[in-house]
Amino acid sequence: MQLAAQAQLLTESIWLRQAIDAALKRVDDGFPGEVESRVKAPSKRLYVRLRPDDVLLLRERAAARGMPPATYLSVLARSHLRQVTPLPKSELQALKQSVGQLGAIGRNVNQLVRLVHEGRAPSLGAKDLSIFLKVCEALRDHVKGLVKANLVSWESGHVESRD
Repeated sequence: MQLAAQAQLLTESIWLRQAIDAALKRVDDGFPGEVESRVKAPSKRLYVRLRPDDVLLLRERAAARGMPPATYLSVLARSHLRQVTPLPKSELQALKQSVGQLGAIGRNVNQLVRLVHEGRAPSLGAKDLSIFLKVCEALRDHVKGLVKANLVSWESGHVESRD
């Protein structure tokens, strides 16, 4: 096995995987009814050769996104092919938390307005409304910043923005 892998300039594990795939394909070709009944894998493996300096950049950029290098490449390829901007789990979680905070602010405002209408609380003054507005604007700016950082980082490969 080692000699066969070396002769094809492959690692033993890749050579073995290809041998198994070839054997399974021969079985599939011999029993077409059996192939149709199998559940196909949701994704396929693809092997890519990279230059050493590109591997270093890949590792750096994947680490900046908090992803393994292979996942980073997969997400990049999919986003390029499908023309979508990926959103990593950490950034999606931050956006979800921001949406949750906006919901909480909205509920608080509704409670205050209800109390004012019922006459159980003093009316809201300009200062109170100004505070709510500042909180909402800060949260809006935070979400806009996350979205911008996400877009820029996929274009440049780094999390920092290019301002």
